Amino acid sequence: MNKLVLIAGGSTLVYAGLALLMGVLPGITLSQIPAGPGVKPLTPIEAEGREVYVANGCSYCHTQQVRPLSQDKVFGRPSAPGDFAYQTPELLGSERTGPDLTNVGVRQPSAVWQYIHLYNPRAVVPDSIMPSFAWMFDIVDKAPAGISPVPLPKAYAPTHGVVIPKREAQALLAYLLSLKQPPLPTSEPAAGLANRAGGATSAPAAQSAPAGASKTASAPVAAATPPAQGYDAAKGEQLFSANCSACHQANGEGVPGAFPPLKGNSVVNDANPSAHIHAVLFGLEGTTVDGVKYESAMPEFGTTLSDDDIAAIIDYERSSWGNHGKPVTAQDVATERAKGK
Repeated sequence: MNKLVLIAGGSTLVYAGLALLMGVLPGITLSQIPAGPGVKPLTPIEAEGREVYVANGCSYCHTQQVRPLSQDKVFGRPSAPGDFAYQTPELLGSERTGPDLTNVGVRQPSAVWQYIHLYNPRAVVPDSIMPSFAWMFDIVDKAPAGISPVPLPKAYAPTHGVVIPKREAQALLAYLLSLKQPPLPTSEPAAGLANRAGGATSAPAAQSAPAGASKTASAPVAAATPPAQGYDAAKGEQLFSANCSACHQANGEGVPGAFPPLKGNSVVNDANPSAHIHAVLFGLEGTTVDGVKYESAMPEFGTTLSDDDIAAIIDYERSSWGNHGKPVTAQDVATERAKGK
């Protein structure tokens, strides 16, 4: 009997000690870490969206932790303890069947893209294996006042009526767009900008991209000349695929009614690359292309990509799908950047 008590008591003490050392004490320590600079509590609708995110098992396929590894640079800077001050319990996740969402509010700020993706992921990412969340939307004859219908591609749109988001979709969208990484005081001003003229990017892989605007070209920038080492087509394609293809598609044809085409786009083919560079650097919203107005917002890539990387993307767009735009250099991008918005 005494031996049984000794074994049971000893096991209990070992378990309690491990729980204290591995769970309780770290939890107390972490709870005392203040919120990082720029980290804010969720608003009521964002908190509601977080519950929708959890209820639908989004964390089974998406992480919210950026590791200090080279393969994670596409998702943002490495996560810090202060990032999770208002995210308890944390939704770190352990599987990446889909991309990390830590910084998705910056990488993909377009509400239109997010709604299309939720309704049917294949509409914007043809190879996606994510399930459709069409039940979060209603099909109505006419959208109510104040609610814009989701501009689905024809192949995915209902035969009759329009698609509008339900409360669940609106809340989930609010939560996804709240997922943003504020810059750390000790970090560089923006990932990938330490060597604007030619460093490899450490920027997030945005699932949005430069929209070819119908904006009138401004005064010419410094004359573009081919890069000294020649245009790196493989790099341009890789950057376009990571940052742009989700909206503009790999074939450059965009998503009709939602995201403008780059193929045959007059701005992309303009001999003066000013407007093209400006769009990639500073983003666009409410752009009209070939008579079609696109309401979806395109993020500015000037804060996340180096001049060299932006030049590579632009050169890829200007030389693909039959386009014949004049190539640009990192110096052209730097000149346009200096002009500001």
